[in-house]
Formats: sequence, structure tokens, C-alpha cells
Amino acid sequence: MTGGSVRAERVVTSGTFSLDGETFDVDNNVWLIGDDEEVLIVDAAHDAAAITSAVAGRRVTAVVCTHGHDDHIGAAAALADATGAPVLLHPADRELWDHVHPERKPDGELADGQRLPVAGTEVRVLHTPGHTWGSCSLHAPSLDAVFTGDTLFHGGPGATGRSYSDHPTILASIRQRLLTLPGNTVVHTGHGQDTTVAAERPNVPDAG
Repeated sequence: MTGGSVRAERVVTSGTFSLDGETFDVDNNVWLIGDDEEVLIVDAAHDAAAITSAVAGRRVTAVVCTHGHDDHIGAAAALADATGAPVLLHPADRELWDHVHPERKPDGELADGQRLPVAGTEVRVLHTPGHTWGSCSLHAPSLDAVFTGDTLFHGGPGATGRSYSDHPTILASIRQRLLTLPGNTVVHTGHGQDTTVAAERPNVPDAG
């Protein structure tokens, strides 16, 4: 028996993103997928206390990291300690993880097609490399939603100008894995405002 309707809740946290010798101030979207009793956390950005406060005592099934950039995993260890939940990351981003948490391994690995249960429903892992090699999106059919991390934003693809990224790869990932979802699917992003699959189809050029 689950409590209340399954929904997505947004928590915005603030901090920095550092890579390739540069640091930027950023605001991140952290997503809680679940109901009144249990939630799955998408990304562990900056502030474990703020995220734990939003959890509000509910059971956390997992802390899922969409990719290994420090602004998405910085609070992962503290959040796992606070909630008792395992941290999951695609193994292709392990090198990025180890730069931030050299003393702690992720608790489990994400894999394409994996299904993560929460609150009587499930979320499907889509491996969408390009922004990083291990970038993953989470499709929640029961919510008509997909959580894309930094792979797809309002306005088009995520950035690929830094280490561990590739522009043709992200375009192929988005076209093959995300734009094939129903057009009314809401895209919940890692930064900024929501969009929809249909709205972004004109903003993603052909790979190649």
C-alpha cells in the first residue's frame, strides 16, 4: 500500500561546478519521485541537508546520479548517510566520481534498461551518453515524464565542450532515446525550466 499519488517534486540547490580547471556558480534541480511514503532521489546536488529536509522522513529507495559531474554528486555521500539509501551511478562515469569521492565507491551501478521501483511504480534507466560517457536519463511512464540530467534542456542538448563529452554522441542519444518518447512527455532537467519532448524535437539537429 503506497501513500498518496506518485509525483515529481523539485528541490533547487546552489553551489559550484568545476571541471577542466574552471569553476562556475550553478543552481541545480534535484528531483524526488514518489509518494507520501517513499521517494527516489534524482541527483545529489550541493546540499544534503536541503534535500533531506524535502524528503521529510520518507523512505528513500535510491539516490540516482544522472552523471558524474561534481555539481550532481557532491552531496551523494552525505545524502546516503542521512537516508540510508544506496547511491547508483553508471560505471562509465566512475572516473569523474572518484575525483569527488576518492574514499567512497557508489553502492551500485546503473545500466540501460534497468528498472527502479518506487511507490508502486517504476522508473526505467536510459543510457544517454554524450554530456558524459555515463550520462543516464530516467523515464517515468506513469508520470509522462523523463528526467534528463544535463543531456536535454529547454532549448536543446546539454553542453559537450569539456572533458568526457562528445557532441555527435549526445545528439544520437537524444534522437534515439529521448525524442522517440511520446511528444507530451515532460522533460525534467538538471538545471532550469521544464520542457516537453515535442518542444525539443526542432532544437536537436541530426547527428553526424
